[in-house]
Amino acid sequence: MIQNINIEATKLTATISGRIDTAAAAQFAQDMQPLIKNADKEITLVCNELEFISSSGLRHLLTLRKATMAMGGKVIISGLNADIMQVFIITGFKSLFEII
Repeated sequence: MIQNINIEATKLTATISGRIDTAAAAQFAQDMQPLIKNADKEITLVCNELEFISSSGLRHLLTLRKATMAMGGKVIISGLNADIMQVFIITGFKSLFEII
């Protein structure tokens, strides 16, 4: 889930770890509230420790993207492993987010 949220003046960094499956999606949505409240910032999601993401988890990322677009912020995703990057490619999410 989301850990280590660091908020600065114009940037926010959050670490995402573990498995975001259907069972964990509700907690993930709750964990994302501080990010959505700061949607006017550049939000970097550090995913080095993310093991799995389901369609439910992807939906919450899309909600964050919509919020940042509406408020002038942006979402950057870093550290995706090869399996999750493949999910992003297949679903088209790779073109929706800046991935570094």
